[in-house]
Amino acid sequence: MIVEIADLTKVYQDKHQRITAVDGIDLTVEQGEIFGLLGPNGAGKTTTIGICTTRTLPTSGRVSIAGIDVVARPAAARRNIGVVPQFNTLDRSLTIFENLYYHCKYFGFSGVEARERANTLLKQFLLHERGESFPSQLSGGLQQRVQISRAIAHRPAVLFLDEPSAGLDPQSRIAMWDTVRALRQEGITVVLTTHYMEEADELCDRVAIIDHGKLLALDAPQRLKTTLGADTVIELELRQSEDTRLLVGKLNSMPQIKSIEAMPGGLRIFAHGTDGLLPEIVQAALGYGVRDISINEPSLETVFIRLTGRELRE
Repeated sequence: MIVEIADLTKVYQDKHQRITAVDGIDLTVEQGEIFGLLGPNGAGKTTTIGICTTRTLPTSGRVSIAGIDVVARPAAARRNIGVVPQFNTLDRSLTIFENLYYHCKYFGFSGVEARERANTLLKQFLLHERGESFPSQLSGGLQQRVQISRAIAHRPAVLFLDEPSAGLDPQSRIAMWDTVRALRQEGITVVLTTHYMEEADELCDRVAIIDHGKLLALDAPQRLKTTLGADTVIELELRQSEDTRLLVGKLNSMPQIKSIEAMPGGLRIFAHGTDGLLPEIVQAALGYGVRDISINEPSLETVFIRLTGRELRE
């Protein structure tokens, strides 16, 4: 395992309150894997990543990167870590080439090695025509590409990406996904946090869902979807949705329906198969005024909401 997290806990405490940001998390990441860490705001994702990247000390537990304890040997661990934070950290007084060159020099490359590595990365990330440009002259998508190339310039074993798609337009997001996938060919393991469920579903071999500092689920996205016990999600919009207890009772008597939950303006129905089911649902809901009905496959977002709830987080 390239990343090992064992019984990890982080508690913040002052005179007035005690906050447990991470509460006994255990997980491992395999070499070459693209691994997603998902959770609402305040779930503990950023704290966990902060501990893994030596920026935050844990209260208890252990994290090792490539077999190196990040607390006992932080400097050695950092040589195996690349980090792209949520905010842009490119040096705006340096050109794109210089951002890469001096990063390599910081990690002990000779001048010749640093220049060669910087030029290689410019070609690899299709930035060779932008080497003499300054970060402010690049779009958000290109700046993110530079940040990723700089983060892997010293050839780390693990790249941590914190919300890599935040603020990117759809085209830049897709280009970033291609960039991340290509890192696997270099043997780089990627650990990313994201609020985009589509991104996690598209990129990640496995995802961990955490909330209130605890690990709630850990598996491949497709296998997590099967935990719902349904292969079809039907959303039923009703004109009269205030009191649907009688309707829910009728629907629950249908053997294909596995569970039902309320949603604004109607019901969300989880079912196994749809053969002959839709006419039965519409018939049962006639007295409630069916406004619309939609059918979808279960998504990672459905699993996420089921585990973490629907309330807004600050």
